Amino acid sequence: MFKQTTWEKTLIFELSTSGRIGHQVGELSGKEKSLLNQVKQRISPKLLRRELPDLPEVSELSVIRHFTRLSQMNYGIDTGFYPLGSCTMKYNPKICDLVTTFPEAQNIHPYQDPSTVQGSLQIMYKLAKWLAELSGMSKVTLQPAAGAHGEYTGMMIVRKYHESKGSLNKKTEIIIPDSAHGTNPATATMCGFKTVVIPSNEDGCVDLEALRLAVTDKTAGLMLTNPNTLGIFEQNIEEIINIIHEVDGLTYYDGANFNAIMGKVRPGDMGFDIVHFNLHKTFATPHGGGGPGAGPVGVISRLEPFLPVPTVDFDPKTKLYFFQYDHPQSIGKVRSYFGNFSIILRAYTYILRLGYEGLIAVSEMAVLNANYMKTLCQTIKGFSVPFGKDSFCMHEFVLSSQQILKDTNISALDISKFMIDRGFHPPTIYFPQIVPEALMIEPTETEPKKMLDGFIAILRDISKFVYSDQEDQRNQILEAPCNVSVRRIDDVKAARNPILSYRMLKQQKE
Repeated sequence: MFKQTTWEKTLIFELSTSGRIGHQVGELSGKEKSLLNQVKQRISPKLLRRELPDLPEVSELSVIRHFTRLSQMNYGIDTGFYPLGSCTMKYNPKICDLVTTFPEAQNIHPYQDPSTVQGSLQIMYKLAKWLAELSGMSKVTLQPAAGAHGEYTGMMIVRKYHESKGSLNKKTEIIIPDSAHGTNPATATMCGFKTVVIPSNEDGCVDLEALRLAVTDKTAGLMLTNPNTLGIFEQNIEEIINIIHEVDGLTYYDGANFNAIMGKVRPGDMGFDIVHFNLHKTFATPHGGGGPGAGPVGVISRLEPFLPVPTVDFDPKTKLYFFQYDHPQSIGKVRSYFGNFSIILRAYTYILRLGYEGLIAVSEMAVLNANYMKTLCQTIKGFSVPFGKDSFCMHEFVLSSQQILKDTNISALDISKFMIDRGFHPPTIYFPQIVPEALMIEPTETEPKKMLDGFIAILRDISKFVYSDQEDQRNQILEAPCNVSVRRIDDVKAARNPILSYRMLKQQKE
């Protein structure tokens, strides 16, 4: 049942023995010594390290065993199910990783003459075209390095649009639903806007009356995810878009939940002006722990002049791909070089492998899996679906364990810790904040029914344990996890006093 192995927790530095080596470097040849001396002469002595780095002294065998054991103690998508809501932690085909190891992808440099990397430019050009088609946008930039970075790029385009019309001093507000990802208000604020939060209605969708009251001549735009973080599709999306457009506001589509609608409906057809994609969620990049990622941004035709430079274009006369810098109204570069190429290549491979019909099947299966789980989970004692109980969800849904907390004082955090003991990664918890004791579940399209049934069975066991007359069963949940390498940590202490290196650990011990 368990997806992790527990080993004695030893740091690589604690295995160190003075004088032990793992690799013998051969003697330098005369030519190599000469080159080394030339380098030393060109580098200022102040830049040369005068003392040896504090590195562990271990044998090759110790290194192999240490890091192999660490990998066995880790939880990964290759070994288990990640139901993290709004993260789309699905299994990604290994062929997408394999392609990025090809010499043609590894041995190139962004400063090469474009004529020498035509294949790479062609991939970037075609991927941008495909993303534009999937989203209903006119043109796409591949520069942004993550979803939040895509948001930043989109909001800068909103600024530039209103600036070009001489109305930026008046257009100061961005409207955001209370169910939005936390990066939305953060990004709008970073770009100089004031955020105006509007409530959700009883169905979990945008409250139209609240939206109408919030919209004024100050409204610069709206940031919206559809389907939203509750896994519900905004039925009034066209009316929402029209309300914003009536005051010359721009509508921004947060593409975090794009996995639910691929090939079914396009944000551009809904009326959105700007879209970002999370290539690392929807299009085949293993992610988590902060990266890697890519957040391409697409815009409608009238916003093309504001895209970051350069874009990748094609000259039909010369039959060559090239970097186009001729965008006088551009917001400028938003990233070094031209985008996260290894992620771009994975996405290109993924789309090419599945084809249009395959992408549609991805969304259909993701939605089917989520509805299957939602239908069964909400029947378990102590759990409920506050929004969309009697309707279909999209790719994810949000359970609430508020009743369990009221009845037994066992929290969503306790429930999540117990799931770890049963070999399952917990779902996203306490988000969105409009759902008390939230467990946000996204099964994705890659998980088989047997795995989903296993997760549902764990929830049923939890319900039996928390409502059991036997105190030891409730204590199992309160004390979990017990069967993994890392038990409960002091979250506050870890956040305020993190130990980020062995040097910091030694200093603390001393």
